[in-house]
Amino acid sequence: MKYLRMLFDKFTLALLGVVLIATLLPCSGDGAVWFGWATNLAIGLLFFLHGAKLSREAIIAGASHWRLHLLVFSCTFVMFPLLGLALKPLFLPLVGNELYLGVLYLCALPATVQSAIAFTSLARGNIPAAICSAAASSLLGIFLTPVLVMLLMGADGETGSGLDAVLKITLQLLVPFVAGQFVRRWIGNWVKRNARWLKAVDQGSILLVVYTAFSEAVVTGLWSTVSPQHLAGLFAVCFILLGVVLLLIRMLGRLFGFNLEDRITILFAASKKSLATGVPMAQVLFVGTGIGAMILPLMLFHQIQLMVCAVLAQRYARREEMVEQTPVAS
Repeated sequence: MKYLRMLFDKFTLALLGVVLIATLLPCSGDGAVWFGWATNLAIGLLFFLHGAKLSREAIIAGASHWRLHLLVFSCTFVMFPLLGLALKPLFLPLVGNELYLGVLYLCALPATVQSAIAFTSLARGNIPAAICSAAASSLLGIFLTPVLVMLLMGADGETGSGLDAVLKITLQLLVPFVAGQFVRRWIGNWVKRNARWLKAVDQGSILLVVYTAFSEAVVTGLWSTVSPQHLAGLFAVCFILLGVVLLLIRMLGRLFGFNLEDRITILFAASKKSLATGVPMAQVLFVGTGIGAMILPLMLFHQIQLMVCAVLAQRYARREEMVEQTPVAS
């Protein structure tokens, strides 16, 4: 019963509820536009509050943590693609050639920004390092992902949307964060006293991302573009890929001697793939071809990673409470 409560806590149940609502009542048209704006505002508020909360000394320490960033980038842009190729004998029979190419595309994408930072915050990891690593991963992905796509599947295309992606990342991440840093001297103490509100913003931003992303999948009808057998196989492939990645990242974090807070950051920053970057980039890289099956693995993996990482973040967040409740042998 204790493990069931840990797995199905309030936040995880909220995530499941949001997925159900998006399936039955997906946002579309003007509603989708409104939810998109709401999600962007929530993300901006999240980074603003983190900017107001974190000291400049902590930010410098996070940015200078080169060993952590190097491991995150290696997992994102090297380990993921190699796993996609190495597991081809297992994945290809399960999903077919078209969806397998989508899996390779998934492996070449950069990490998420907002959810990686939000989960790191929930799990009480190294937030400054998470912000620096996630932002840098997204920026690097604009240039590295097209190269990886060509190497993995021979895809060719222009990357003209790179400037738009940089602008979007800057507006969503850097501008609110710098603004929070600027006003920290006036509201920093208030933000610290209202830590529960900051946690609510973290969770709220994740719920909004889940709803808008899952609504898009339902509205565009991607779930009907492949056979039920291949769709079931795709579920298995996404779970296998995420499970192997999480296991390897945890092993690498321990192997290289990182402390618990850094290992939490590495786990959540290096195990995710960005839906927000992957969908528009696919429209550029795969011009003239249907991208539905190409982005379906990404959309499914995105939902699974949010669910699994939500459970992991809650378990990490309760680590001190669990230690306190552990009876001491007399």
